[in-house]
Amino acid sequence: MKLLSRQSRALPGVTGVARVSRRSAALLDRVGHKDIVVIDQVDLDRATADALVKAGVTGVVNASESISGRFPNLGPEILVASGVLLVDGVGDAVFGKVKDGAKIRVDAGAVYVGDELIAQGTEQTAESIADLMIEAKTGMSAQLEAFAANAIEYMKRERTLLLDGVGIPEVSTSIEGRQVLLVAASADTKKQLKALKKYIADFRPVLVGVDGGADALRAAGHTPALIIGNPEHIDSETLRCGAEVVIPAHTDGHAPGLERLQDLGVGAVTFPATGTSEDLALLLADGRGATTIVTVGLHTTLVDLLDKGRGSTAASTFLVRMRVANKVVESPVVASLYKARVSWWVVMLLVLAAAAAIVTALMVADVGGVYADLIRQWWNQLVEWVRGLFA
Repeated sequence: MKLLSRQSRALPGVTGVARVSRRSAALLDRVGHKDIVVIDQVDLDRATADALVKAGVTGVVNASESISGRFPNLGPEILVASGVLLVDGVGDAVFGKVKDGAKIRVDAGAVYVGDELIAQGTEQTAESIADLMIEAKTGMSAQLEAFAANAIEYMKRERTLLLDGVGIPEVSTSIEGRQVLLVAASADTKKQLKALKKYIADFRPVLVGVDGGADALRAAGHTPALIIGNPEHIDSETLRCGAEVVIPAHTDGHAPGLERLQDLGVGAVTFPATGTSEDLALLLADGRGATTIVTVGLHTTLVDLLDKGRGSTAASTFLVRMRVANKVVESPVVASLYKARVSWWVVMLLVLAAAAAIVTALMVADVGGVYADLIRQWWNQLVEWVRGLFA
């Protein structure tokens, strides 16, 4: 009897290594080619989708709905257009059944580990996403109405904080009269920090990490001076790096994550106020006298805020941005303005002039081994200097 080939016996669907996390931002640094991402994100945003496509994932399994209908988010459309399999609504139980690093198979909305069916959802297609996007466009007006109502409510609740800075905590980190680099976690944070390398080296701004942005700073080789956010979202080693920690707290004084800091033996200052960690970080930097606030990874437009599932807090972010607008600069602007502008022909002239001086010295002097070593040392220093111009 003729044996079936391995290809003919292959199971249908897509197979890959599972990368599992409820927070999609926590996965972006460790996903790879042909991985299948298991997340829980309502209204999958464009930035996350772009990062997953760039990483080369073969599938995305979402415990929630990738398009809820609140507004027309672009993430699902980007994934499907790039050939990435997208399965929605498999339910929260999937996180208890799939371990990170396990091999899984996804076929027709079903998720398998080996031969066992562990979850069932809806496989999205270009046609189904187009239909959902049409429906979602009608939800945008409701989001704008909610935004206006939230803005009025926030202004009533936090007007003394927003207008007069009442309630901003005292911190030991020196901010008065200095520039601040405020870093939040996003798909572009790593790239933006790399582009700001020379700016950070030359201006020595106060490095402030917001939630996962503190981990991003350490991963880029920097040590944050100030960390603002929920400690539950930050790595233990980052919390122990020596930075001053500020924890957003509810207006009743309860500070989520404070217990974890106490277990780590790390002190903290609480900031009782409503709003996101990013909002409070901006208010603190402004209230403590920062001259300029360069932001990395923050979400600034209304569409960005909605796209990150933060419609309920979009109003506070919008009003805070108005409060500090005269000091805030986006990192791409700083990176584009701060590029070294050294023409290549100027560098070549300097190199040739240095070489000519060395040759002349050799011709007119009887140099021994010691002088030859000294000349070689000068030459090596010149080469390193030229390399530094383009680092």
